[in-house]
Amino acid sequence: MKHLKTALLASAMMLPMAAPAVFAKTPDNVLVVAQNIDDIVAIDPAQAYEFTSGELVTNLYDRLVQYDAEDTTVLAPGLASEWSTDEAAKTITFTLRDGATFASGNPVTAEDVVYSFSRVVKLNLTPAFILTQLGWNADNIAEMVKADGNTVTVTYAGDFSPAFVLNVLAARPASIVDSVLVRENEVDGDMGNAWLNANAAGSGPFTLKRYTAGQMVRMEANPTYFNGAPEVDSVIIRHVAESATQQLLLEQGDVDLARNMTPDQIASLSSDEIKVETFPQAAVHFLSFNQKTDSLTNPAVWEAARYLVDYKGMTETIIKGQMDVHQAFWPKGFPGSYDETPFSYDPEKAKSILTEAGIDSPITVSLDVINAAPFTDMAQSLQASFADAGINFEILPGTGSQVITKYRERSHEAMLLYWGPDFMDPHSNAKAFAYNSDNSDDSYAATTTWRNAWAVPAEMNEKTMAALSEGDAETRLQMYRELQQEVQASSPIVIMFQAAYQVAMDKGVTGYVNGATSDFVFYRLVDKD
Repeated sequence: MKHLKTALLASAMMLPMAAPAVFAKTPDNVLVVAQNIDDIVAIDPAQAYEFTSGELVTNLYDRLVQYDAEDTTVLAPGLASEWSTDEAAKTITFTLRDGATFASGNPVTAEDVVYSFSRVVKLNLTPAFILTQLGWNADNIAEMVKADGNTVTVTYAGDFSPAFVLNVLAARPASIVDSVLVRENEVDGDMGNAWLNANAAGSGPFTLKRYTAGQMVRMEANPTYFNGAPEVDSVIIRHVAESATQQLLLEQGDVDLARNMTPDQIASLSSDEIKVETFPQAAVHFLSFNQKTDSLTNPAVWEAARYLVDYKGMTETIIKGQMDVHQAFWPKGFPGSYDETPFSYDPEKAKSILTEAGIDSPITVSLDVINAAPFTDMAQSLQASFADAGINFEILPGTGSQVITKYRERSHEAMLLYWGPDFMDPHSNAKAFAYNSDNSDDSYAATTTWRNAWAVPAEMNEKTMAALSEGDAETRLQMYRELQQEVQASSPIVIMFQAAYQVAMDKGVTGYVNGATSDFVFYRLVDKD
């Protein structure tokens, strides 16, 4: 990347000094995006669990039901044109859309749906829990999901409302893959996992032309997409880790969108050729303490930490326009959110809490952080404010994939990270922040609680599961509000902010949709004037 930036600067210096700025131009009908994509670990829908990989899966694959670019708040028909529910029998029967095909040309069949769901369950990779919570496992999946002609009947086990099940089936791992193509590329019984981490086999609005990890993604329009071909012929996502380089590329016209610019850079944009759009996000940002680290297990440390975050200072400077103060696990603006923010920066109170608990200071803690804006700036702010109470952070920067891998291994001490819902139901985040029924090292769970080795109290586990099965809608939402209040008051996870995402783009770009989660990033409607 340093060579790219140097070359760009050298080219700029070759222009006559008195000449006006000359903008380059990206190819017609090709959208070029500058984005930090180093968080990607996998792009197979059965394994993809990172923010950027979620964006790719959404644009390459379809689900039976899905939230779409037209209106990201509405659960709409996808590969299923209609469905019927039988709550007593705990079944939902889907009728497949006529004429839908995969990018390969193969028709989408009920057998593809059965294969796709079975594949996720049998591979049992990171996001599999989203589907297995319906009571599915490798032994019973053939009985739980059945094909009959152009219909698929899904059976679930558990006290779930059909609305909850539909939200699960609209989630990333429920994406439908081309079973014929995947089977052709299976190696040593991996069900095509290695191949699908470099290729795609979907029916979505785009096909994957090229993916080079840590470098670029090129998607091409799928002309046979059931909802109509995309407006642009292709989307190129260039890995640009440095936000300053993203700004330079955008200002010179070498990219159409810059996805990771800092607030200062956004504020500094002055060209009439560039506009900025802001998109509210569902991701919450938090600081967490691994309970395998003895010095971090006292609840007084958790409580003091809540008064050592300079919430106001950060939202008015380094993350201005990109995050708002939010201190509960379900995002504001969604049904069931708890929006009280009782904590503010008060180092004297924090010191008092630590002293009363008999905690000796200083405490030295390593803090893992993604080596990109705004995370490194946030880490430095935390380092300064926590030092006021004798908690000294040693910042350990790494790529997104390095940091996330370490988090999943529970080998960190403190972690600065973010979390987005796996599907749009409050249980998605409640299970991540308020549930951990087995804290053993060999019982991996894709939750913040397990990854921080927090053995959640049995009563809180019970409340989380009770909320999941509650039939009355408003009572259920109130139960989630109470859970958020409990986690907010006492847990080793300090929730600080809710994201607000700013994207700078060429003024001629229209139709870009960046919904509340990474699964709601759509390029299908993008057009370039």
